[in-house]
Amino acid sequence: MRLRVVAVGRPRLAYARLGVEEYAGRVRRYAPLDLVFVRKEEELLPKAEGHRKVVLDERGKLLTTEELYRRLLSWEGERVAFLVGGAEGHLEGVREAADLLLSLSPLTLQHELALLVLMEQLYRVLTLRAGHPYHRP
Repeated sequence: MRLRVVAVGRPRLAYARLGVEEYAGRVRRYAPLDLVFVRKEEELLPKAEGHRKVVLDERGKLLTTEELYRRLLSWEGERVAFLVGGAEGHLEGVREAADLLLSLSPLTLQHELALLVLMEQLYRVLTLRAGHPYHRP
């Protein structure tokens, strides 16, 4: 599985920037990962062309880590892009293009924190796939 994370804006908050870099390095041990930052929401879909699109949105489906793991396993061998909006959220067209509309929490998360949570969950899912003991249900 090839992963791409496309996010509006680079993390400016130090904890988010460092955390995203840390988890990107961890994820890359288990799967190819492209981390792409765009300036505007309108640039998300072109960067996800040819990928299954998982759009992070508070109105999306809440999945457990194991459910996300099973969903990604069903897409094994495909290219999967995770789209993270900016402070204003996603345009309706981006939500409509989603193969999966995913919520990380019923709470509204600041977009840099959402990106960091996503990166940790991708790492967690990939360690599950590899049989690594990082995930403890």
